[in-house]
Amino acid sequence: MGIHKYFRSLNELERIIRCPGKFKFEEHSVAAHSWKVVQYAKTLADIEEQNGAVIDWKKLYEITSSHDYGEIFIGDIKTPVKHSSLQLRSLIQQVEEGMIDNFIKEHIPEEFKSIFYQQLREGKDDSLEGLILEVADKMDQVYEAFAELQRGNTEKEFVVMYRNALIKIKNIELKCVEYFLTEILPDMVNEETISSIDIRQITEEALAL
Repeated sequence: MGIHKYFRSLNELERIIRCPGKFKFEEHSVAAHSWKVVQYAKTLADIEEQNGAVIDWKKLYEITSSHDYGEIFIGDIKTPVKHSSLQLRSLIQQVEEGMIDNFIKEHIPEEFKSIFYQQLREGKDDSLEGLILEVADKMDQVYEAFAELQRGNTEKEFVVMYRNALIKIKNIELKCVEYFLTEILPDMVNEETISSIDIRQITEEALAL
């Protein structure tokens, strides 16, 4: 069926809901998450450029816009489960990459196969663009979890998600991370909240680790 099969499959990302099985005031699809990650990454990359970095923008847009395409095949596996062990995370990634590989082999025309292998690969690596993707992906976890905690959602998973995402971000050495921690995060924490959970304390504890 050619590239039509790929385009048609994108609809499925709108139906996959993140953090399944937990009460949420707002539900977010994988498609919405991917769009937000692109927006975060774009601004993070601008900050890096302002500090003298050279950004491969084509690569950045490719890996950020397609970074969760594999969830079409495996769904959104809960973060605590996915990251419970390095071995399990590696196995999940192998399954996801294998299914993407099979999809490309079966449905993508030969002249586009190499392009799709490049665009749908795992984008998180030690390159500047890969690190920006990692930060942007975790930022969306921070924002999604924060919005739930701010409204008084007491599901512990959102506390864990918020804390772990902050810890991951702060340990990535980029100028955009410094900016996020010093300029953006304080504005977030200072927002009005009706939550019984002390978000400021959780934030300070995470950043102190």
